[in-house]
Amino acid sequence: MSEPSIYEDLAVLSAAVALRIADLAKEAISARGVFHFAVAGGGTPRRCYEYLRELPLDWARVQLYFGDERCLPVGDAERNDSMVYDALIKHIAIPSANVHAISAERGALPAAAEYCAVMEQAGRLDLILLGLGEDGHTASLFPDNPATESSLSVVAVFNAPKPPSERVSLGMATINQARHKLFLVAGSGKREPLTRIAEGELLPAAQVTDAEWYMDLAAGNQA
Repeated sequence: MSEPSIYEDLAVLSAAVALRIADLAKEAISARGVFHFAVAGGGTPRRCYEYLRELPLDWARVQLYFGDERCLPVGDAERNDSMVYDALIKHIAIPSANVHAISAERGALPAAAEYCAVMEQAGRLDLILLGLGEDGHTASLFPDNPATESSLSVVAVFNAPKPPSERVSLGMATINQARHKLFLVAGSGKREPLTRIAEGELLPAAQVTDAEWYMDLAAGNQA
């Protein structure tokens, strides 16, 4: 793990990460005319997205993807795309064709196959935003789950240790091929996995190479 950037609390952390995302977007758009960005779900990034939507960003040149999705009906409040839509997408001028949701409601296998084609068309991601689970998982790549070891660009996940058990996730190879990988970590519940990673345990999050780590004091004090 690289030296983390540690911030006082979730609000300050979220604002810093939003600024970093906006800077990377501007760099990518300047260099290549487009910013390929995969977002994280869960509760931690919400405030980051709320800051990000207020920043000046050429959303028409952003292609938005999802790092993972839960196999739940469209519109379910527990889906990652529901949270991201509520916190970010509905507030910004991004064309609907630029938002690439995972059709996880179809089931893990067909949705993963479909999203493999989306990723093939996208090419190398400019940035993937990642979270850290208390067991050391990231996206929906869990410890000791076969999906974590798969070489596929997008993987179907079964028997996840937290509900829902069926999910779709970008594969580790796709994550590591991204130009930038950024972990957003908050809360004292993340101290244990951070300590285990710092001690050399090869948890899924530790398998992400050359990542930037951003965390709040509650998480980072024990890292």
